[in-house]
Amino acid sequence: MLTIALAITPHTVPSSLAMALDVLRLGNRHAAPRPLAKLLRLSADGRGVDSPLGRWSVDGALDAAERADLLLFPAIGVPEPAVLQDLAPWIEWLRTRRPRRGAATLPRFASICSAAFVLGDAGLLDGRRATTHWSLEQPFRRRYPNARLAIDQMITHDGDIACSGGAYAGVDLCLHLLRLAGGETLARRVANELVFDEQRGPQRRHAPRLPAPDHEDAAIGRLQRWLDSRYAEPLTLAAMAEQLHCSPRSLLRRFKQATGLTPIDYLQRVRVSAAEAQLADPQRTVEAVAWAVGYEDRAAFAKVFKRITGASPASVRRRPDQ
Repeated sequence: MLTIALAITPHTVPSSLAMALDVLRLGNRHAAPRPLAKLLRLSADGRGVDSPLGRWSVDGALDAAERADLLLFPAIGVPEPAVLQDLAPWIEWLRTRRPRRGAATLPRFASICSAAFVLGDAGLLDGRRATTHWSLEQPFRRRYPNARLAIDQMITHDGDIACSGGAYAGVDLCLHLLRLAGGETLARRVANELVFDEQRGPQRRHAPRLPAPDHEDAAIGRLQRWLDSRYAEPLTLAAMAEQLHCSPRSLLRRFKQATGLTPIDYLQRVRVSAAEAQLADPQRTVEAVAWAVGYEDRAAFAKVFKRITGASPASVRRRPDQ
């Protein structure tokens, strides 16, 4: 029988821990009559851990992870430096236990969502494919430049290191672990009981298409609202600048400073957001949607759509929930 240890810290996100335990326990139930894995909850010192939902009991201390086949880190919330400093005992322990470089059937270490930063701080992600929550892409790239971040992926598995994307991508990861340890049929039974669709496309499609309207440039805010209502028109940078009574160069500078995007980038994102909503209508063809949001050429529309969402318009149309 396998042993899977789950690391519990004061920063562990309760829903992430509960989600992982639920999926793995269902795996044990469907693997009956013999459970697939022994599940251990470990803290750094072997004592219970206080959480927003009360005190979590544990089965042992960090050193018990040495005897586990897999050590899984649930999400840790926002991976600020102070949070990672609190997790120093785990990170230092990981630094002395380098993973194998060859192919591995079951990963030795795995992370859900923001817990990828724990593996990253331990140096385990250098040269490896990894993923994390889409909103953490830039801080992850800055902190771990040697990792091969695949932010679009729900899960990555490189050698004996596995990571999952944001939040409920942890279910994808746990199903992947069940598939490796118990086979496709077992993983499918658990997914069916959870009413969980594994064919959900890339993680990037869940990221907001447009920046939050929290800047202080009122004129740029008015232009954004103007673009939001006229995105289907053949707009040019000069036409946008005319709305602000400024030069295109001045508009570029102010718009980028306020929103982090160029005016054309913003316009493309408005169009793609509108297209995603329209693609939900099975009566509308991809060509009709492209035309309705301002593109005369389907190929150009598809290229922009995939760059922003990580998926093609046709694949979005084929999603079971559409």
